[in-house]
Amino acid sequence: MDMVKLVKGDRVIERRKVDYENNINIWNLRGWKLDDGKPKAQPKPKPKPQPEPKAEKPKEEPKKDNEWVKEEAPKKTETKKAE
Repeated sequence: MDMVKLVKGDRVIERRKVDYENNINIWNLRGWKLDDGKPKAQPKPKPKPQPEPKAEKPKEEPKKDNEWVKEEAPKKTETKKAE
């Protein structure tokens, strides 16, 4: 009992050779092809781009008392009353 491997995309199934030969047209219409036994080509990994060195930002000095700014209060939203 010989077996054949059929491939469709990344899926692989095994069927008996007799069944495949009797229904070869149906298998081809459905997109299944006979596996040729070659390993799939692996895509080459892309080299990672090296990060560019960032320019150092000058440190901010803490604000003094006379530079203090009052935070804004959240705005009040009016709600619609049901009629």
